[in-house]
Amino acid sequence: MYGLRPPAPAHPDSPLIVALRRFPAPRLTGLGAGLFASIAMLLIGSLDWLLFDGSAVVYGIFYLPVCALTALWVREADLVTAPISVPIAFAVGVVPIAGGEGGIGGQIMAVVTSLAVHAGWLYGGTLVAGVITCVRKFRAMGRRKRRVRTSPATPPGHHQPR
Repeated sequence: MYGLRPPAPAHPDSPLIVALRRFPAPRLTGLGAGLFASIAMLLIGSLDWLLFDGSAVVYGIFYLPVCALTALWVREADLVTAPISVPIAFAVGVVPIAGGEGGIGGQIMAVVTSLAVHAGWLYGGTLVAGVITCVRKFRAMGRRKRRVRTSPATPPGHHQPR
């Protein structure tokens, strides 16, 4: 009995998996995900304006992880909202770095111009959110399909309530 150890797990988790499990995994509603992304991008845009004089590259690089987190943290029922809310968040956050002079009209034109000039970042982040939500949706459909396949069969003449 001495010297016996319990068997090692068949597939030990890699350090990357263990590190990823430490991250928070909130489940935001569609509105909550949109607010998260918009507030995060407004803060990033403001900090970018203060620290880097409104660098579009810095803003775009930080936009991509916000898109990924938004798509990962939105509830399964609200997956469709992530690829819709992240471009809106990009537009909200670009306001501080857009520049613009001459009142509200000048500011609006600067924001529209920034959106047009930095469309690559906008489309890239939206693509990131779209791919992540599609993968999450396909995995959810697979889990649902397996659950239906492994559930006990209903007796003949008995109908499932709808």
